[in-house]
Amino acid sequence: MNRFQKFAPFCSRLGAALLFGTLTISAAQAQDPAYPNKPVRIIVPFTAGSATDIIARAVGEGLRKELGNQPVIVENKPGAGGTLGAAQVASSPADGYTLLVHSAGHVANAALYPGLRYDPIKDFKPLAMLASVPNVLVVSPKSNYKDLAALVAKAKAEPGKLLYASAGNGSATHMNAEKFRIAAKIDAVHVPYRGTPEAITDVISGQVSWFFAPITSAIPMIKDHKLQALAVGSPTRATALPDVPTTVEAGFPNSSYDFWIGLFAPAKLPPALAAQISKATATALQSEAVKARYVSLGANYPHVEPAQFEAFVKNESIAATQLIKQAKITQN
Repeated sequence: MNRFQKFAPFCSRLGAALLFGTLTISAAQAQDPAYPNKPVRIIVPFTAGSATDIIARAVGEGLRKELGNQPVIVENKPGAGGTLGAAQVASSPADGYTLLVHSAGHVANAALYPGLRYDPIKDFKPLAMLASVPNVLVVSPKSNYKDLAALVAKAKAEPGKLLYASAGNGSATHMNAEKFRIAAKIDAVHVPYRGTPEAITDVISGQVSWFFAPITSAIPMIKDHKLQALAVGSPTRATALPDVPTTVEAGFPNSSYDFWIGLFAPAKLPPALAAQISKATATALQSEAVKARYVSLGANYPHVEPAQFEAFVKNESIAATQLIKQAKITQN
C-alpha cells in the first residue's frame, strides 16, 4: 500500500464538506460555456524531457479534447528548482488560462527558499493528481555494480567520494536520493543539474555515479542498455520494471519515496471553474490514449479526488520540510 492509498481515508473525511459543497456542483452550475475561448497554457517549471514535462504533454493532449479542442500549450520555464515557473503562475490571472504542472518538489520549496515570492500552499489551488512516477536508481553499465548493495558498499568504502545527481536542489529526484542516502547511512556528494536529461547524460558517461531518475525519462535508455537499473525508490515495484527490486526490498528500510505530479491553478480560481477543469482533467486521464501513454512511460494514475489531493499536498509539505531539515538540504 503506497502513501496515496494510505492517505485517501483521511483525505475523504477531511475533504467531505468540500466535496459535498463544491465539487458536487451540478453540471449546469459547474460548466462555463464560454470557457475556454482561447488557448490554455500549462507552465512546466522544468526542462523539456523531464518527467513533469512528459506527463504534462500527455495529459495536455487529452485535456485539449475535453476542452472543445481549444489548444493546450505546454511551456517550459525551468530554473531555481521550479520556482521561476511557479512564481509566474502564482501571479497570473485566476481565470483558468494559465495552469501549472509541478512535481512533489513544489511543496519542498517553501522550506528550501526562505525568500520565496509565493507560498506553495496558499497561492495555489490543487486541481488534480496527474501521476505517480517511480524513480529508479540508475548507474552506468560500465560501473559493474551487480546490485544496490554493491553500490552502497563502494560508497561506504570511499566515504565522500561517490557523486550522485539530481534534477536540482529540493527536486523530487534530490529528495528521493536523500531519503535513500540517510537510510543507507552513506556519505556521498550531491551534484545538482538543470534537469533530468542533463543528469542522465552524465550518469551514462560516468561523470556521476548514480541518479534517482524518473522512470518516464529513464526507461528508454534502460531498455537500450545505456543505463543499468539497480532499484526503484517507490514503495512498490514499477510495473515497467517488474524484476527490479525496491530500495526497501534491497535491504534499506525507510528509504521509499513517492514522486507525484499534479495540476495547479492560481489560488483565487473560482470554485465552479476549478471543478470544471478538474472534471475535464479526470476524464482526460481516463481516456484510452492517455492510459496507453502512461503504460508506455511506466507512470501510474492514483485516482485521487480533488479534495483529497488538496489535503494530500498540505500533508506532503509537512513531510518535505521534515526531510529537508533532516538531510540539511539547502538551495545552493
